[in-house]
Amino acid sequence: MQMSDERQIAAPPETVWTALFDPEMLKACVPGCQELSGSAAEGYQAVVVQKVGPVKATFKGVVTMKDVVEGESCTLSGEGKGGAAGFAKGDAHVRLSPGENGGTLLSYEVDAKVGGKLAQLGSRIVDGFARRMAGEFFNRFQAEIEGPPPEDAPAEDPKTDADSPQTEGAPEKKGWVKRVFG
Repeated sequence: MQMSDERQIAAPPETVWTALFDPEMLKACVPGCQELSGSAAEGYQAVVVQKVGPVKATFKGVVTMKDVVEGESCTLSGEGKGGAAGFAKGDAHVRLSPGENGGTLLSYEVDAKVGGKLAQLGSRIVDGFARRMAGEFFNRFQAEIEGPPPEDAPAEDPKTDADSPQTEGAPEKKGWVKRVFG
């Protein structure tokens, strides 16, 4: 299966590039990630729990970075085995370029394959799952980098004060950049 997308991130390309190689950032962004260890130079080992249709499995896998062009592009190549559920493997080619208002345009192309019980589910279920996973990863990645929207900006899902109770004295949630550099 193949898919591609792009998104505008409100952070400079250098910041986005650094985040792509940060293991804590990756662990926070990969849906269902239980463990992540390793480095960009040697590869990451991960344990991810996911449910695809009726099949729930724990995948153990490796992700390596290749074709790295510093600050511009890289390919994340991964393979995971989920025991009886089967396997998943693929490549995601990620490109960064200057975006609007000093931000970054992040684009990606994914080519993935599945086998075992996962492949028996049918391409519609597997393709939908893969698109949802990629979208969720990059939504989380963008949110971690940008942090919460400014208080004066309208929320995407407006709620009344009665609908969204706030805890007094709760710490302000910070994005990845503010946690590291703030």
